[in-house]
Amino acid sequence: MKKALALALAAVMTFSLAACGGETTADNSSEASVSTVEGTVEEAVESTGEEAAQEGSGEGLKIAIVSSPSGVDDGSFNQDNYNGVLKFIEENPSATVTPIREESGDSAAAVQAVADVVADYDVIVCCGFQFAGIGDVAQENPDTKFILIDSWPTIGGTEVTEDQVIDNVYAAYYAEQESGFYAGMAAALSTTTGKVAVVNGIAYPSNVNYQYGFECGVKYANETEGLNVEVVELPSYAGTDVTGANVGGNYVGNFSDEATGKVLGNALIAEGVDIIFVAAGASGNGVFTAAKEADGVMVIGCDVDQYDDGANGDTNVVLTSGLKVMHDTVYNALNTVKDGTFAGANVTLTAATDSTGYVSEEGRNQLSAEAIEKIDAAQAKLKSGEIVPAANFNGITPETFTW
Repeated sequence: MKKALALALAAVMTFSLAACGGETTADNSSEASVSTVEGTVEEAVESTGEEAAQEGSGEGLKIAIVSSPSGVDDGSFNQDNYNGVLKFIEENPSATVTPIREESGDSAAAVQAVADVVADYDVIVCCGFQFAGIGDVAQENPDTKFILIDSWPTIGGTEVTEDQVIDNVYAAYYAEQESGFYAGMAAALSTTTGKVAVVNGIAYPSNVNYQYGFECGVKYANETEGLNVEVVELPSYAGTDVTGANVGGNYVGNFSDEATGKVLGNALIAEGVDIIFVAAGASGNGVFTAAKEADGVMVIGCDVDQYDDGANGDTNVVLTSGLKVMHDTVYNALNTVKDGTFAGANVTLTAATDSTGYVSEEGRNQLSAEAIEKIDAAQAKLKSGEIVPAANFNGITPETFTW
């Protein structure tokens, strides 16, 4: 199934996988822009050399992080990966990092951006599914280590199997459906109108996983708590996944259209929705704005803790955030490079390794103590495998989900 998925993705993917919305919060002064124009990559590397050197000194690891058009200061997916690099550099000041932004979002351009700089770095962190094709680059450059987030690599356009390891590629998928499940429970246990929704960017596997997990979380809360919460979907915004199947939901159509995100957010609010799980990259900023301009509407952040993004005068519109703990993955992998234990792998990271979750820290969420207790109880069941939410390609749909 995953090989078929990879072939389908190769045909349709033109944007980056940056699942969740959030406002820009990091200094992006050292980030390079990359395009397919000849010479641009080289100029980008030269332009970032001075800033990268400021982040470390000595003969440490030379690290590049190549991201989607939203860059490493997107307040979400890319930035969480970058934070893992920064944590490593903080502890290893002889290491340096060069952030490189691939501007087009095209999968072929993304791989080319990596190929153009591969000779200059010891480790390259690749942020998103559009970088799957670096498997071929990695095989041609065995001395460079690759950390690939949100994908397993492809060789000749076909995704590798779990045990078909490329020695210099550590690749990680995440069970986004688990974080979506917590978000769905949080929404169902907190809504006052009885109507909730999830807004996504494009129906790539991770986004569909978030959607399906959210729907399963609402369903679980409804049936275990005697609720009747509705997940609202607008047919005109239904998503089509990489196989061409209609997955429903509410999809903006890309990860960088804040205006349409706001239009979609307002349309859902007009339908009575008062809690929206936002998994839409920069498009999600528009949903945040719609919530801030409405009365009594809250959002659930995604990928990272987005509580600060919810600030709205003396109030905050963020209920909680679904988490995908990518910074730990990057940080841990870099440490294996440092200590000489790096090994190629294709892994799927889940609640069992605390790689998915939600924000329950005091002062960073607005959930009731009762809601947190109920979500925590369900989280334990996800960790044990008693609850398995629907995902895009695990054979379970929100309609067939049971436990």
